[in-house]
Amino acid sequence: MQTVAVIDYGMGNLHSVAKALEYSGSARVLVTGDARVIREADRIVLPGVGAIRDCMAEIRRLGIDTLVREVSRDRPFLGVCVGMQALMESSEENDGVDCIGLFPGHVRRFPGDMTEGGEKLKVPHMGWNEVIHSCDHPLWHGISDRSRFYFVHSYYVEAGNPHQVVGRGHYGCDFAAALADGTRFATQFHPEKSATCGLQLYQNFVAWDGRW
Repeated sequence: MQTVAVIDYGMGNLHSVAKALEYSGSARVLVTGDARVIREADRIVLPGVGAIRDCMAEIRRLGIDTLVREVSRDRPFLGVCVGMQALMESSEENDGVDCIGLFPGHVRRFPGDMTEGGEKLKVPHMGWNEVIHSCDHPLWHGISDRSRFYFVHSYYVEAGNPHQVVGRGHYGCDFAAALADGTRFATQFHPEKSATCGLQLYQNFVAWDGRW
């Protein structure tokens, strides 16, 4: 049976992610901060919630940044929400934070004066929103274009390489809802909170061989 390591660095709704992955029924899911266990896993998930400064402080203190660069090169790897933002070069949250830098691009705050159809938009962006498939990818298998996923974020990814954007969202402005590069995939939305489509994405991740 395949093993999926959900990286525990003290930030993230780890058990919700683990339960959703277990739903696939074809993987052994381990919530762990043990570098040896993570290195031996077949697949890796980096979740995250909260402020990026605190997340990156713990990621660096525990050496997770170096570990993520290593293990994401040769097996399926998934970043979720702040876990996605941590993979970018930097975030302007907390007066500016350097991130892991696996994907080119930066994390920006939604403007406070956004409107849509004459209505002022609230920040954070919270709730269900469409994700437009920018291209075909194995993790979209069984998920229709413009399916709705659940978001909670005040900051969004401005991708440096448009070819890595595999899913787009819109909330006052366009933003990267999903990124992919080789064996790496990342989502701004929470699959574990996204009902049938989110569970399908996790099932696809467990079945994915890392090729694209």
